[in-house]
Amino acid sequence: MNRITATFLKQKSLLNIFITAGYPALDSLPTLASQLFEHGVDILEVGMPYSDPLADGPVIQETSSLALQNGITLQRIFEQVKLIRQTEKDAPIFLMGYLNQLLQFGPEAFCKACAEAEVDGLIIPDLPYEIYQEKYQSLLKTYGLAISFLVTPRTNDLRIKALDQACNSFLYIVSDNSITGGSKDQFSSSQLAYFKRINSMKLKNPTMIGFGISSKKMLKQAGNYANGAIIGTAYLESVKRGEQSNFIKELTQQNL
Repeated sequence: MNRITATFLKQKSLLNIFITAGYPALDSLPTLASQLFEHGVDILEVGMPYSDPLADGPVIQETSSLALQNGITLQRIFEQVKLIRQTEKDAPIFLMGYLNQLLQFGPEAFCKACAEAEVDGLIIPDLPYEIYQEKYQSLLKTYGLAISFLVTPRTNDLRIKALDQACNSFLYIVSDNSITGGSKDQFSSSQLAYFKRINSMKLKNPTMIGFGISSKKMLKQAGNYANGAIIGTAYLESVKRGEQSNFIKELTQQNL
């Protein structure tokens, strides 16, 4: 059984934390990841900084810009993930980035490097599942890499089912049509209705709700409609304040 399957078999609402590699310092990732796992985070999503992050809000864009200024590279990220794997053997690690990054590195070289670093899966927001199936599915399978696709409120049921069939990890349920981040501390009634609609479809893959989750209340609500939640912006803001340990401790205590 692989790490992703084993993790989603846990009878609880899971917590996936997004962290920008290379932020706040070039080699911060292994230390921050260790801290996250110590506090009970279930899945680590490592953002690969990119100069044109289409899906990211101001906070993640800022952290990506600073990480690039710090000198972060894909090769450095792979080296840091290898360090994380020296101590964390069970938690899934996903890399989140953009198709151009994969193309610039070389698709097969990228997948091989992921496998060598024991990365479990990829989240590539600008990779349509049709192109994935045509050009990359067999390559990812060769190197044992899973894929996660994003679903938004505008995604119709037919396409959701197609994404579910193409996916082999979890479906990333985008809480609204905007970029990541946001300042609300609870979901709207329309968002909850959207989550309920997805949940009622009885998809084959687990689901995780992300984008704009910033409070304990939202984390708990997400767990009522999905297998867990993804938190990025709020966590990175806590890193900026130097309060990430307390932030995660509060979330994981609430999530038990």
